Amino acid sequence: MRVLLIHADRFEYEVREPTKMAEPLPDKQPRKHSFEEVLVSFTTVENSDEDVTTIAEVAAADLADVFSRVKAKRLVLYPYAHLSPDLAPPKLAVDVLKAVEQALREKEIDVHRSPFGWYKGFEIKCKGHPLSELSREYTAEKKVTREEVVESIEKTFYILTPDGQEHPLDVEKAESMQLLDKYPSLKTFIISEEIGRKKGEEPPSIKAMQRLELVDYEEASDRGHFRMFPKGHLIFKLLEEWAEWIALEKIGAIQIDTPILYDWSYPDIKSQGISFHERHYTLKTEENREFVLRFAGDFGLFRMMKGATLSYRNLPLRIYEFSKSFRLEQRGELTGLKRLRAFHMPDIHCFTKDIEDGWREYMLLYRNYADLADATGVEYAVAFRIVKEFYDKYKQNIVELLKYSNRPALIEVLSEMKHYWAVKHEFQGIDAVGGAVQLSTVQLDVADAERYGIVYADQDGRKKGCIICHSSIGSIERWIYMLLEEALKHEKPSLPFWISPTQIRLIPVGPAFIPECEKLSKELRARVDIDDMDDKVGKKIRNAEMEWIPMIIVVGEKEKSSGQFPVRLRSGEQKMMTLEQLKAEVERLSKDYPTAKLPLPAHLSKRPTFRG
Repeated sequence: MRVLLIHADRFEYEVREPTKMAEPLPDKQPRKHSFEEVLVSFTTVENSDEDVTTIAEVAAADLADVFSRVKAKRLVLYPYAHLSPDLAPPKLAVDVLKAVEQALREKEIDVHRSPFGWYKGFEIKCKGHPLSELSREYTAEKKVTREEVVESIEKTFYILTPDGQEHPLDVEKAESMQLLDKYPSLKTFIISEEIGRKKGEEPPSIKAMQRLELVDYEEASDRGHFRMFPKGHLIFKLLEEWAEWIALEKIGAIQIDTPILYDWSYPDIKSQGISFHERHYTLKTEENREFVLRFAGDFGLFRMMKGATLSYRNLPLRIYEFSKSFRLEQRGELTGLKRLRAFHMPDIHCFTKDIEDGWREYMLLYRNYADLADATGVEYAVAFRIVKEFYDKYKQNIVELLKYSNRPALIEVLSEMKHYWAVKHEFQGIDAVGGAVQLSTVQLDVADAERYGIVYADQDGRKKGCIICHSSIGSIERWIYMLLEEALKHEKPSLPFWISPTQIRLIPVGPAFIPECEKLSKELRARVDIDDMDDKVGKKIRNAEMEWIPMIIVVGEKEKSSGQFPVRLRSGEQKMMTLEQLKAEVERLSKDYPTAKLPLPAHLSKRPTFRG
């Protein structure tokens, strides 16, 4: 069923001539009707709406919600055959419309149903506010809200420490729990996300990403879509390469790529889409096919795996994909790079034959993602969500993981499953304003494989459903957000050396020493630039400080003749180093991280300014 909803000051219609499929008019019913302060539902019943009771319940629930939000006085169900090419037979259409009418009346809504199968004329005056024009599509699959799903599920909270001690937690009293004073990151996360007490401040990274010419809004695009300047793109590519190294080299995954556009009529695509509560982009082609932009990587991969032939010998099978995804987040939820509508997600899925193997993959992923988070230096907390049956059986596995990352976790124990996973965890980054943002996550999926037809042949040739570890290293945009937020917690903000767009800034004391700086830059395996502008040395140093550059070196006659360089570190410390010592320090800070060339010309005089 498809509907077009108009909230109107006034709506009038007149019944004129019957068609061959017209339903009889009730005795003495007037041909002309007029309504004020009305919600009009122009309604097309489709061929697939065979489950009359369910489709009526789904439609009535949503219509009632819109009716209450716009504060209309009446609701008119108006048959309208122009919203779909796949029309239901007349009898089915009338049955559905009557069922929707009855379901609305049971919700104590004053509803009027216009007769089906008649030529009618109408006039309408739309109000023109943000909710006055809406379109909806209903299927017989009930849209169950998150609240309805969890309503019957009981939750118990604990703080679990790396030594295996379990401390019961009353979430509402978390602020006064003395144990959490020892773990400020975990306490901040619980207050922000579990209690929902957020400061509501704008994260400082938004202004920083603009001032540093890393990332900015794009007014000509949809909200939540960003442009990346050369320095921001460099950081993005380094993080992408690092994620790929973790996936392919450390974890041993194989890489795939799937489309970003999918036919919305496919049942498996649509059923997964419903769980995202309409937070997706759709578009129609010339062939009148409706497509959805990918909002997660799962269904592209799952469709590929459904067609694969798998044996127990192939398992565990680890698959990596890096692709752009799109979610139509609410405008009020969009916050810089923390929450946006277009983002790049490095996903790893591990397919295993049973729960025990699934846990081994889960623990492998956790350890690697912990290494990643620790290497960036960002502040984060750990939270597990787990079904009670699994917690009772596998608690020791979680303790082992907490020992590895050497930090406690919030444990939310659920009385029963509410999703496809039996256990999941998140690394929650803590930003500069006391908010939390999910970075990496792993989910042990015990339900989706058979649902999507992903099976393997065991040693006896029998087909069995896989256990799947869904995981994401975390969107690249959110990692940039957290790196900036972490930097801005400190008096002198800084990025990790390996990810800084410029790693060393050379400042000649005059034009005569520019060639010396060029010679020195070629000796260093780092991203080195040269401030050849006409400013004084003091201003050049201040400019480099404003750009968060890790090392600043002033080069003059003394440095040229002595071979000793005054290296001003981001910490404020200054060290004298020879060229060999400087090379060794660069190598120490660079470690085995990805490398790249300067994103802009080495001479500052040749660089454009992207933000005035």
